Amino acid sequence: MKHTLFAFAGAVATLAATTAYAERNIVVGHALSPTSHYGIGAQAFIDTLTELSGGEFTGSQAPAGQLGGERDMIEGLQIGSMDVVITSTGPLGNFVPEVFALDLPFLFRDYDHARNVLDGDIGQELLGKIDENQLVGLAWSENGFRHVTNSQRPVRTPADLEGLKLRTMENRVHMEAFSEMGASPTPMAFPELFTALQQGVVDGQENPVTVITASKFWEVQGHVSLTGHVYSPAVVLSSPILLDGMTDEQRGWFMEAAKASAAATRAEVNRLEEAGVALLRENGMEVITEIDKAPFAELAQPAYAVYTDQYGTELVERIQAVE
Repeated sequence: MKHTLFAFAGAVATLAATTAYAERNIVVGHALSPTSHYGIGAQAFIDTLTELSGGEFTGSQAPAGQLGGERDMIEGLQIGSMDVVITSTGPLGNFVPEVFALDLPFLFRDYDHARNVLDGDIGQELLGKIDENQLVGLAWSENGFRHVTNSQRPVRTPADLEGLKLRTMENRVHMEAFSEMGASPTPMAFPELFTALQQGVVDGQENPVTVITASKFWEVQGHVSLTGHVYSPAVVLSSPILLDGMTDEQRGWFMEAAKASAAATRAEVNRLEEAGVALLRENGMEVITEIDKAPFAELAQPAYAVYTDQYGTELVERIQAVE
């Protein structure tokens, strides 16, 4: 009788554990609103994972920095307190220094160039580097080309940046570039930014149209200049602690979900590149579209030394050579 009870209890425990795992809810964290391009990408990830797994995995979003800034969430992946994160590459370079190359100013010519790099051999190699740093790089996603907004004046030339307190990501390549272009870069986690702009702690910030619209920065900024100074990738990351206990089939579901997420995000970036500028104007922002980028690019060149002095020129030259 005793053995029967033990066997029954063990079966119940096993069934409970299996059921709990079968219904595992995967939390996808990101810094933007649920309706942003990140939110759309997160939902595509959740929907695809749920479908492929037949409900073995479900998902939910933790948007708008609910679980911390991007650096905080990346650290959470390393210790297993986060499942999946969609993040810009800005803070990722602090964990995987080679990724800093993607943040070099005026490195990418256009969207086709950037996407060909990330979808090709270089992108796969960099995902491998991510995997060596207590993280799992699932897929390259996207923010778009970054532009400058501020509350003080229109920016048409580097001289107009002089003295502006400009929030940047916690990324030494970005900070060096803006210092050389005349601004006063102020690194700050994204969840703190809107309030800092509202209170005048900083004068402006730089982000793609996708982020500017999703964050409704028109409420605290009057001017946007389409400088396109940096192409901003995003990346879908997961925790190795989460994935290490899975079968190859289960890990495959996560990879496919990440690809679906990236595709949905890029599609939304494409849409907002068309519609976003009109939306900014409709909400009262002065949009400067005619900008000579050459003077900005020339001043930003020392930022390349920040990267190449430590990691060499090979990766930068390979990126530039991609058609």
